[in-house]
Amino acid sequence: MARFMRGRGKTTRRKKKPRIHEIAKCRFCREKVSEVDYKDVDVLNKLTTQQGKMFSRKRSGNCAPHQRSCMKAIKRARFLGLLPYVG
Repeated sequence: MARFMRGRGKTTRRKKKPRIHEIAKCRFCREKVSEVDYKDVDVLNKLTTQQGKMFSRKRSGNCAPHQRSCMKAIKRARFLGLLPYVG
């Protein structure tokens, strides 16, 4: 019977080291940009895939207001022909 009970006693837990996390900020908040400019094609290209799809907030690292502003800027740039609709 003792053979089956091996390892099922009281377990000791290791103390976890406190983790220090930097607060991730949106790239536009760091630069204190109020609204994303649709004419800044280099920045908008970083927010889209090669196929022309927009990155999600989680993937791009933007806050909610700036993500909405990016969506509008990308759509305006597509309409004006600065960005492609499809890669």
